[in-house]
Amino acid sequence: MSSRTHYEKELKSIFDNLVLMCRRIETVIEKSVKALTERDYALTKEVFEEDKLIDRMEREIEQSCLKLLVMEHPVASDFREVSAALKMITDLERIGDQAREIAEITMQFGDEEYIKELEHIPQMAVIVIQMVKDGVQSYINRDLKLAGSLDRTDDKVDELFNIVMADLTALIKKNPDNAEQAILFMMITKYLERIGDHAVNIGEWVEYAITGNRPENE
Repeated sequence: MSSRTHYEKELKSIFDNLVLMCRRIETVIEKSVKALTERDYALTKEVFEEDKLIDRMEREIEQSCLKLLVMEHPVASDFREVSAALKMITDLERIGDQAREIAEITMQFGDEEYIKELEHIPQMAVIVIQMVKDGVQSYINRDLKLAGSLDRTDDKVDELFNIVMADLTALIKKNPDNAEQAILFMMITKYLERIGDHAVNIGEWVEYAITGNRPENE
């Protein structure tokens, strides 16, 4: 097997594991928000276990990337590709952590009736899950257009974030007793907004892998 063939085989293995990690992350976001909307606290325990697996996957992919860099002596474009993967798994792992945080906050509501209908938070979750998926796919398919679209999609997440925050602020002003729950909802909304930001980061690292342009916020 030639050196180049071996490199491409190892890189494909990294791609495959990135997809698996992405799918697991989609699952934890879905479960954490479902636990909130359906008050299914058993799901929060599943999120905690899934997050442990995500942490392990990050370490395994990181080891594969570092091994590839050390053993194969990649050319500049290959180096960018592997380096981008290393950066991306950091963002993906943090997304898993934020889904876990949502699950932990959800448990604090107990059996109290919610102070508002959960309309925009599930909408945010649907969008950020698709953003994470698109980010990983844009890397694997070297799709610069899809990677660039993540920033525009994130604007929708920000719009929903602002709507939820305004609604919750109004509820606190209407009745200060709403403050405790409102703060929990604000934290959950903020975590979803951060997940969108991490997905944008992934898109920026895809651009770096393809063009060599480093993200401004690196």
